[in-house]
Amino acid sequence: MKLHPMIAALRKHKAGVVLIALQIALTLAIVCNAIFIIGQRIDRVNRPTGLDESNLFLVTQQWVGAPSADTADGVAKLDAMQKEDLAALRNLPSVASVAPINSLPLLNSTWAGSVSTKPDRKFSDKGDNVRTAYYFTDDQAMSTLGLKIVAGRAFNAGDVQHQGFRDNPPRPIVIVTKALADKLFPQGGAVGKAIYVDGSSSPSTIVGVVARMQVPATGTWVNGFTWNATLVPSRLDANFARYAVRAKPGQMEAAMRAVAPTLYQVNPLRVLDDDSVKSFADIRAHAYRADVGMAVLMGVICLILLSVTAAGIVGLTSFWVGQRHKQIGVRRALGARKADILHYFQLENLLIAGSGAVGGVLLAIGLNMLLMKHYEMDRLPILYVLVGVAAVLLLGQGAVFVPARRASNVPPVAATRVA
Repeated sequence: MKLHPMIAALRKHKAGVVLIALQIALTLAIVCNAIFIIGQRIDRVNRPTGLDESNLFLVTQQWVGAPSADTADGVAKLDAMQKEDLAALRNLPSVASVAPINSLPLLNSTWAGSVSTKPDRKFSDKGDNVRTAYYFTDDQAMSTLGLKIVAGRAFNAGDVQHQGFRDNPPRPIVIVTKALADKLFPQGGAVGKAIYVDGSSSPSTIVGVVARMQVPATGTWVNGFTWNATLVPSRLDANFARYAVRAKPGQMEAAMRAVAPTLYQVNPLRVLDDDSVKSFADIRAHAYRADVGMAVLMGVICLILLSVTAAGIVGLTSFWVGQRHKQIGVRRALGARKADILHYFQLENLLIAGSGAVGGVLLAIGLNMLLMKHYEMDRLPILYVLVGVAAVLLLGQGAVFVPARRASNVPPVAATRVA
């Protein structure tokens, strides 16, 4: 089948050809970038936190008329109140373990700082420190959170201290994530090494390394240190407290229901509302609701664009079939088979879709560069573009099939009919 007559025929319908080609180009550009965004959002939503998330929930409560955390006496009283709460929760029959904690992964309540292998290095000293997020907890953190020690040891009861929320005492020992250990000590052997926290001159010895623990924040500002967590064996004393609770298998609902009555029995002067006891599944869903919403929105946009493009191809091809009804009859009368007519319209559509795809590739790359500049988006992999090109070409072939098949059924006698 020669292309020259086909191109000559398309020149007679320049407006329709240009409109469909532009529509395909725009669809390709938007769909490629939208699918890339969807993929990124899905990766974010599904990335592991490092915790054993099943049977895990968080309790957040606030005391009424609590002592001040700005005095040593007030800190001691607050710590005694916190230990009473911990003991009561640990005694619940449906609870496996409890650990005090200032935050959890995905909670978006972050205590961020920096650590260095050298003393007195503030974060502004480039190259000498690494960003991190702190988790203040106790010796039950490993079992409660389900963290996996890959080197060294976990905290023991003798390691645990307590401090006022605004205090900044020395931190003799810490546990770090493997990602943070690898950045601080690329040659390995982080256990037993000293690091310096937030520009301190007092060393903190790494006693253990956990496989993975995500920082609490989920925004783009933590992209550079998403897995750089530091665990400190210290209870934070303030007018509020958070407790990570691991329920026994199959007893999570019972454990969550028992929290409020148990804590009110210990001390009724506190606030526990409907949002105070959250399963980790709810924390995850809340943290990523914007990502899920964005993925759904992008998916709907892709579906609408593809549908409109397919409808445009069907409509234009049907219009052309109607205009060429007599010409098709002449070709049939001269010996053209039904398959020849079908292939003619398919190849014609392939030429239009191919030219649109070339423009779409350029638009897709340009749109991606614009998104990279203004929205911190990653570079669009070439694989997405190639898959997008294949998708729009297949879409074009699928959309043109019905009107092309109808054209192939035009009988030879149509050539003798007078318009």
